[in-house]
Amino acid sequence: MADAAEHGGADGHAAVVGGRLGAARLLLWALAAVLTVRQAAAVLRVPPAEWFGDLHLSAGTAAPGTLYDVGRFTGTPFAGLVLKPLAGLAAPPSLEVAWTCATLLLVAAVGVVAARGLPDPVPRRTALLAAPVLVALMMVSLPVRAAAFPGQTAVLPVLLVLLAVFRVPGEKPAGLLVGLAAALQPALLLFAPLLWLTGRRPTARAAAATFAGATVLSWAALPRDSWTYWIHHLAGTGLGGSPDGLANQSVHGALLRFGLSGPGEILLYTALAAAITWAALRRATRYARDGQLLLAVAVTGCAAVAVSPTGWRHQLLWVLLAVAGKVGKRAADRRVWPVAVVLAITLPSAVLLPNLAALAPVRDNVPLLAAVAAACAVPFLPRSSPYWREPVPTLHGHPAPARWARVPLLPFWRRALSRPSLPLELLLIRVGYSVYSHIRAAAPASRSLAERNGSRIHGIERILGIDVERAVNRAVVDAPWLEAFFNFYYSSFHFVVPLGILAVLYRRRPGDYRWARASLGLATALALAGFWLFPLAPPRLMPGLGFVDTVHGAQDLANPSYGAMTAISNQYAAMPSLHFGWSLWCGIVVVVLAPKGWQKLLGALHPLITVCAIVATANHWVLDAVGGAAVVGAGFGLVHVLSGPRGVRVVLPVQRRAAGEPDLLASAQR
Repeated sequence: MADAAEHGGADGHAAVVGGRLGAARLLLWALAAVLTVRQAAAVLRVPPAEWFGDLHLSAGTAAPGTLYDVGRFTGTPFAGLVLKPLAGLAAPPSLEVAWTCATLLLVAAVGVVAARGLPDPVPRRTALLAAPVLVALMMVSLPVRAAAFPGQTAVLPVLLVLLAVFRVPGEKPAGLLVGLAAALQPALLLFAPLLWLTGRRPTARAAAATFAGATVLSWAALPRDSWTYWIHHLAGTGLGGSPDGLANQSVHGALLRFGLSGPGEILLYTALAAAITWAALRRATRYARDGQLLLAVAVTGCAAVAVSPTGWRHQLLWVLLAVAGKVGKRAADRRVWPVAVVLAITLPSAVLLPNLAALAPVRDNVPLLAAVAAACAVPFLPRSSPYWREPVPTLHGHPAPARWARVPLLPFWRRALSRPSLPLELLLIRVGYSVYSHIRAAAPASRSLAERNGSRIHGIERILGIDVERAVNRAVVDAPWLEAFFNFYYSSFHFVVPLGILAVLYRRRPGDYRWARASLGLATALALAGFWLFPLAPPRLMPGLGFVDTVHGAQDLANPSYGAMTAISNQYAAMPSLHFGWSLWCGIVVVVLAPKGWQKLLGALHPLITVCAIVATANHWVLDAVGGAAVVGAGFGLVHVLSGPRGVRVVLPVQRRAAGEPDLLASAQR
């Protein structure tokens, strides 16, 4: 009886888990469908005259040699030969819809085939959710957003290679697909050596023969175009744009952007391409023999794009497939590589890195660096590693009870106490701040509405008797040393102090670091709602009130642009004041966590000096500081409600204590 009850309980639990996974799968497929429709709508907005305009070749043209004379066509002569019949069509709406749907269906097929190529054993959750997640990610990725436009065939070679490796049973049919992929994108002939090294020699021979046959056919049909592509432009280098343009994410393009040219650049490019090819094939062969075929394919594809004379952005879908590899021994480190890949392949480089001249070489080559890292450097774990299936787990505190009966704790928001991965933290902080800056800059900036709201705030302060901004501003202007001090404090400590506190907490109190970081992030997100809902002119931009902008200098209030500052940020994103809000967050964190009295005193002084600075420099009203305090309080409150109190009791399992981890327990309890 007990066994039957126990068995029934296990079956019931499995049914509940299966139902949740099924619902999650449906939701993810729905999200993928929405993103597909969104991408299709973006492509179909292209003017009809531009459809297949890159070819500039009539289907009935008898004279060859028109593929590369005009336009931006970058494909091989074989690709032009395949697309030639489409170029003579009138491109009615039905053809536009058919091409777009076919391309996006190819993307979905890539996601499904790649998900089924994950190495065994695959957890049930991963097996069910991998395909819709991958399809959704590809639909928002930079390669698919570029490849979905008319005349691009970059998705088809990826699908052909995946089908050849995972779905086609025969050796020669598989080689035929790889050869056709290489005929469309010659660098993919690199898969022939991979097939040879992994024991599929008939497939490698069939791939090489198919590529040679397709190339000969294109020479016979389009001799002038073939000469232009293979000889004059050295496998397409310079077609469709300058080879040193940012669109060329290959080693050759990067060297040209560094200012290298001539025979020296060619020799260096050849040496680097040979080294990348050797390292990638060696690694891919090892992963293929280890049972990680999808990773082997991704590594080879990344190398092919990197060593190609022209590796366009729409050919970089291989980088996204490299998330199949596992990196890191700790569970906290396991997410670093996939998150970095997804961000690098979906976000513009300007979002990932600040606009500094010293970072330009890295910022201009982020997709290339991701491809080279996947091909040559990232230490993917072998399946024989003890950490392959069971990485070192993240230490969590005991679950806390819900704060309110109707606001339960989030089931996935467990209070982690061990130190998170530093590269992932830095990446997410940078991306988070960049997204915050873009949303802040996009907030409504109506001058008339902002000035009306400024008048309302000023009126409320007069009623409350706290309209001290003009008196403080004039007093500071009359004391040059005080003006210089507040200007320096306002400009210098806004970012330095919060980042410094986060750095100290990360190093010494990782559990409290997560608590403080989450509260700061939530407070900042709440502030964005204020910027959108209540655009507000700060005192320095209110005409007729006599305020002096001590930080930015005199502003021409008759000119809506207010000088260069308007181009940098939204001048009306002032309520709530995050200058004060972030300083208050710093003060609360220091007062709560600092071990010494003088440290607590400094923490308490920081928001007091900051509120004086924002008022004295005429950058904020007093009520802006009240708004900043409100969002910070809400941030701390939400963390408390959703994940429990800051201080949690930690009990380590006996086996982990025996493994020598008392320091982790001590750091978590501090």
